[in-house]
Amino acid sequence: MTRRNNMMIHKTEAEVALMKESATLVSKTLTEVAKVLKPGMTTLQIDEICATFVKDHKAIASFYNYRGYPYSVCTSVNDVVVHGFPNNTPLKDGDIVSVDMGVILNGWHGDHAYTFILGEVSAEVLQLVRVTKESLYKGIEKAVANNRIGDIAYAIQEHTEKKYGYGVVRELVGHGLGRDLHEDPQVPNYGKRGNGPRMKENLVLAIEPMINMGTKDVYTEDDGWTVKTQDGKPSVHFEHDVCVKRDKALILSDYSIIEAAEKANPNLNTSYY
Repeated sequence: MTRRNNMMIHKTEAEVALMKESATLVSKTLTEVAKVLKPGMTTLQIDEICATFVKDHKAIASFYNYRGYPYSVCTSVNDVVVHGFPNNTPLKDGDIVSVDMGVILNGWHGDHAYTFILGEVSAEVLQLVRVTKESLYKGIEKAVANNRIGDIAYAIQEHTEKKYGYGVVRELVGHGLGRDLHEDPQVPNYGKRGNGPRMKENLVLAIEPMINMGTKDVYTEDDGWTVKTQDGKPSVHFEHDVCVKRDKALILSDYSIIEAAEKANPNLNTSYY
């Protein structure tokens, strides 16, 4: 049986294994995007690719109709932080594109995001992408039993805001994950070491730094979903599904297959690696 503790749901080993299957399906879907993404494509085409792939694998796109969200994925371009609506505007060389999506497979959610770079961008943008991705792993290192949520938050903020002066978005956070898309606890990307709920083994988290090149301040467009940076500077979003363990966090999602496809696609820039 699944065990509850202070509203946080700690999974059994069998449930963690099922969640790994869900997370891996998200990774495989994002890999399909990495294979074909290029200037001239539209984000609506990305949505169609992902929706078809998920359906073909007997799963459900968990974002579709979630609280009224009208698409299967969020595609956030340049100064869009998160929740960008797919549309028919052709992508162009120099765009950065975050694709965030979730699936329900065998009753369990997977949910993560990856930011792609189309063609040539400035050194400043390359650094923002690299540092945001690094900060994700800095946070994951702290997702071990007996640490607190604030330890994850501090590690991400320390690497991005304190070292590089980037804006760490406050209004949007990571979260617990399981049979529901959003479970307790919330996982901010800023905070103090030693603060927040204490983590126990088999708590599953979606850790997701959302880092802006400039100000931390954001606003939501009239559609009620699209979140953009206040100063119009770019934002980067990476997200992994992670299971808390005693000595080292278990990453349930798989960036390695996305990265392999990304490196093989000449339209994508991986020079920040």
